[in-house]
Amino acid sequence: MAAEEIDTGQFGPGARKGLGDDDGKAIYAGAKHALGDDEALAAEDALAAGDALAAGLADAVAAAELEDREPAKKSMTIGAVCKALGQEFPDISISKIRYLEEQKLLSPRRTPGGYRLYTQGDVARLRTILRMQRDEFLPLRVIRQELAAGRSDATIPSESGPAARDGMRPWRSSVSVSQSSGALFSLAEILEESGAEEGLVRELEEFGVVKGELRAGVRCYDETEREIIGAVAELARYGVGGRNLRVFRSSADREASLLQQILAPALRSRNPQRRKDAVEALESLAAVTTHLKHLLLVRDLRKILG
Repeated sequence: MAAEEIDTGQFGPGARKGLGDDDGKAIYAGAKHALGDDEALAAEDALAAGDALAAGLADAVAAAELEDREPAKKSMTIGAVCKALGQEFPDISISKIRYLEEQKLLSPRRTPGGYRLYTQGDVARLRTILRMQRDEFLPLRVIRQELAAGRSDATIPSESGPAARDGMRPWRSSVSVSQSSGALFSLAEILEESGAEEGLVRELEEFGVVKGELRAGVRCYDETEREIIGAVAELARYGVGGRNLRVFRSSADREASLLQQILAPALRSRNPQRRKDAVEALESLAAVTTHLKHLLLVRDLRKILG
């Protein structure tokens, strides 16, 4: 019998729905007997393609239904998200977004077929993550903490401040120069959070990288020193110890002295507005110098790579 004389519709997804494995095997055996091995395999491949198409259509219907339910908050596919953010973040890719999801930084909804759907809130969160990576060079561990603390684009300093008026980019840092939560963390808390060894912290104290303070007989560290210990713990995985960090400490001391010379008169001003502007400028200059150091480091590392 010629292949075109077989009504393959009887084997389609609609007809096969509700059939058990034995029924499917019997149908396939009958088709194989009538058509021969090659034709039967071709028919099975065609049916599989039809099933995949049907699944894709089901996803499209699910997405359309979702849009009907939330017209004001239209969801986006991962490809649409890439396109929407591509102008601000040229290096964004679908694989990068998936990686951030694997790191539990994003939790998009899924269609019944497993396709990701991103709400406007998901896109805003992704934009915040990418900006923290690009502008502040924060590791994912710190970004996760920032998001848990309520960090979002809404917390970005106003671009109408003195730094913006002077044409400077409104940089942000994960730990503010002018503001501190006042929170203190015990050594045990920091070791558990960062995974650092107690000996490493003692070494950092020995070389003046962190100091800590005694409270009721317990040595505690502020939020900045907590972040320092966390960063050093990551370097320690590559054999970097406290004595290697003296160069960072010396560099930071020199930079702080430079910024103090630049802004000292305004910081000592009795005019509240002038002092406020100076503090904002200090925040921006601190972040700009950090960015500059990063660029210089990248340039020198590229030389190493040849």
